[in-house]
Amino acid sequence: MGKCYGYARVSTKEQKEDRQIVAISRMHVPRSNIFVDKESGKDFERTYYKKLVRKLREDDVLYIKSIDRLGRSYEDIIEQWKHITKDRKADIVVIDMPILDTRRGKDLMGTFLSDIVLALLSYISENERLNIRARQAEGIAIAKANGVRFGPAPKPLPDNFYDIYSVWARGELSVSEAARLCNMPRSTFYDKARRLRG
Repeated sequence: MGKCYGYARVSTKEQKEDRQIVAISRMHVPRSNIFVDKESGKDFERTYYKKLVRKLREDDVLYIKSIDRLGRSYEDIIEQWKHITKDRKADIVVIDMPILDTRRGKDLMGTFLSDIVLALLSYISENERLNIRARQAEGIAIAKANGVRFGPAPKPLPDNFYDIYSVWARGELSVSEAARLCNMPRSTFYDKARRLRG
């Protein structure tokens, strides 16, 4: 009988992994054996994930709450799944999807069904991620078309900007001198002046 491990992942430090930890703990995984990454799932170069995989031995069991907590890329998930189950000879249990439990059906048919379900879920997971990105891009494009500005609000111009601009526009100051007098970076002064000129 091997050891039980758990893996949880959230994409940012602000997100909470509590629900995943609770679900994994219910599988009788000791808290000391639950590894948590607060990193994007775009690849598997994650600190605690790599530590976890190095610990896995034959007959160990790895619990994850859902397939998307493992990763986001269809090909990468399949590759990691095979590495854990074939190379490391450990089992994987996806808590939210009982059919993805490699301890069951070790025969050819069970492995075949598990691989099909895994491939399908990984594809759905990646497809949903791409759809979310497309919807975000569409929303941003619509917002920009409606005049919504993104990023921090622009800083107000210095009180002396228009006076200095007038002197610069007459050719009596260089861009560098004008920017220094306005206490602005050269590129910022030039950008604002160019827009003002139209």
